[in-house]
Amino acid sequence: MTAENKPASLRDAYEKLVAATDNKAPPLSTKARRARTVARLAAVQALYQMELAGTGVDAVVREFTDHRFDGDLEGETLAEADEVFFSELVHGVVGGQAAIDSAISHRLAANWRLERVDATLRAILRAGGWELMNRPDVPVEVAIDEYVEITKSFFEGPEPGFVNGALDGIARDARG
Repeated sequence: MTAENKPASLRDAYEKLVAATDNKAPPLSTKARRARTVARLAAVQALYQMELAGTGVDAVVREFTDHRFDGDLEGETLAEADEVFFSELVHGVVGGQAAIDSAISHRLAANWRLERVDATLRAILRAGGWELMNRPDVPVEVAIDEYVEITKSFFEGPEPGFVNGALDGIARDARG
């Protein structure tokens, strides 16, 4: 991820996500919805960290639950995360990565391989793909909107549109 792609802070990314989703009305309470938003953003960060640093899933989940939730991310206090959802999401992506990567690869141009996709974008697509494939209780629109907003907090180019299209296709394949 280049410096231009990175939001000023995780607080900025979180605030953009909250602002973009505040006027949507999912069946969760506002507090529960925000806790899921933090969990999704943290899951993307955790998946990115795991890929770059080679950290194992249990170690990264423990790091987030012990040191980053109910405290701060990059020195900034954020709303309480849905730690159970976060853990399920990160463990789910790791455990189902082959199927998720296959679903994502079907959405890439013929001459592209998933390894060529930016690591942050891969983390976003994997988290969103897992959620769409394995969490039928989460409405498709909610999952896609959240991951598109996460993408917008890291990228200003065509990436949000790509994430929207890829996750929409994965949702159609997974949910009919």
